[in-house]
Amino acid sequence: MGSVLTRKLRGVYPDAELVGYDSGFFAGNLTGTLTAPEILLDHQIYGDVRNFPADLLSGVDTVVQLAAISNDPIGNKFEEVTFQVNHQAVVDIAKKAKDQGVRRVVFASSCSVYGIAEEAARSEQSDVNPLTAYAKSKVHSENDLKALADDSFMVTCLRFATACGMSDRLRLDLVLNDFVAGAYTSEEITILSDGSPWRPLINVNDMARAIIWGHEREPAHGGNYLVINTGSNKWNYQIKELAYSINRILPHVSVSINKDAQPDKRSYKVDFGLFEKVAPSHQPEHNLETTIRDLVEGLKKMGFRDKNFRESALIRLQVINRLLDENVISGDLYIR
Repeated sequence: MGSVLTRKLRGVYPDAELVGYDSGFFAGNLTGTLTAPEILLDHQIYGDVRNFPADLLSGVDTVVQLAAISNDPIGNKFEEVTFQVNHQAVVDIAKKAKDQGVRRVVFASSCSVYGIAEEAARSEQSDVNPLTAYAKSKVHSENDLKALADDSFMVTCLRFATACGMSDRLRLDLVLNDFVAGAYTSEEITILSDGSPWRPLINVNDMARAIIWGHEREPAHGGNYLVINTGSNKWNYQIKELAYSINRILPHVSVSINKDAQPDKRSYKVDFGLFEKVAPSHQPEHNLETTIRDLVEGLKKMGFRDKNFRESALIRLQVINRLLDENVISGDLYIR
């Protein structure tokens, strides 16, 4: 997400001063590009968000908080670290930002906070039901950020649908990206569940456009504190629909569904009506077909043929495990 947002920000604000802060764990994982996205930044600083230097925030207008333990497999293995990074550090940086006179924070939250929801699509007024450390950390951060918001400090929490799409640092531990990679390398898609769970999705480029809206929005569009589902009602899909959509574009690919599997508890549809209402000029531009085609073209450009990609550096947990094995980081994910 960060690499996509960097390019979008530089394109929209060519004269802005852009500063990046990152752990650097995945800095070498470039995909389909010869240059690191960081060359578009004015400054790139490497460090741990748990030790964020407050003076970096002097003169800053907006802080975009993307840094996180990024998915459930990592969160399950490093539950305490997930709360440190995804919750405590988020709130700590926001407090420092407010003290330094920063006027806006845009926080990347997640629709995963809804957990299992078999009834109607979840709106911002629906109860949350976080099932994982990752989802729980997002709820805690939203709640604590609310206490900081006031007329001088605007907070926007974007509850993003599940990310997908091509990036300069492609991840294949995302459901659509995984399916496309499997289809492209092995000519098959294997669904371990019965394919019935619902997921909302959003292309990473549309996530970046939503973040730009969060930076630009006025209090009249949501107030000083806003939690908002970020995606499109057109992008609520059952898992099996994703597979069959890939199959229509790559008809030689077979689809296998485990009809006897236990139901996946992570199933929810989401109502994005509020986002459509208050951010009409920043609505998602990509659809499922264009996203699949972009992924296929991106993999082709990379010369990607790794059938064992789930053991590769394109899976975030694999990178973390390798850094641990090589003693680069400690068990609590600090650089040694």
